[in-house]
Amino acid sequence: MARIVIDTNVVVSAILSPDGAAREVLRRCLTGKTQPLISNALFLEYEDVLAREELFATAPIEPEERAVLLDALLGSCQWINITFLWRPNLPDESDNHLIELAVAGNAERIVTGNVRDLATGELLFEGFRVVTPGQWLREEDRHGDTDDQDS
Repeated sequence: MARIVIDTNVVVSAILSPDGAAREVLRRCLTGKTQPLISNALFLEYEDVLAREELFATAPIEPEERAVLLDALLGSCQWINITFLWRPNLPDESDNHLIELAVAGNAERIVTGNVRDLATGELLFEGFRVVTPGQWLREEDRHGDTDDQDS
């Protein structure tokens, strides 16, 4: 099972765009087809952003439903304790926690809509790649076909 870090912008996109790739990434996490990783910093960011009424003014779900969605997502996540900080690394300091989570949790991918900023750190890590939701889905579908044939 793939181990991924899901950037907050992917969760927001999944809520705002019902037919997008981000929604399918979230669906695969909620159905147990992939293992999302979570840390204290990412949890707090999810909680903060999902509570922003102005961001979700046109969203098809109400605040209570966003809270239920967050609870379900957290229920599918593996909690990772971060014991080493890789800072400063990225141009936007507030994104470093995603790199730290990927390293500490042995993630295969960071799934984000912000590939450019996350892939331009001072430190480069070979253990994971930074990809968009669409890229991740294409990679997973290719690997899934291979995995099914091996069974």
